[in-house]
Amino acid sequence: MIKWAIIFAVAALILGALGFGGLAGAAMGIAKILFWLAVIIAVALFVLGLTVYKKVT
Repeated sequence: MIKWAIIFAVAALILGALGFGGLAGAAMGIAKILFWLAVIIAVALFVLGLTVYKKVT
């Protein structure tokens, strides 16, 4: 998911440089959403991993 966030961020930079402001803003919005979604999922899995680890040992 981080890979797609980076792809959309790069696309936004290129589109912004070419003068496509609306498309650049949309691509950057998608990149932000994907980045924060990936961070939330990573934190949730980290917390679940810690809790399951404590129950197993």
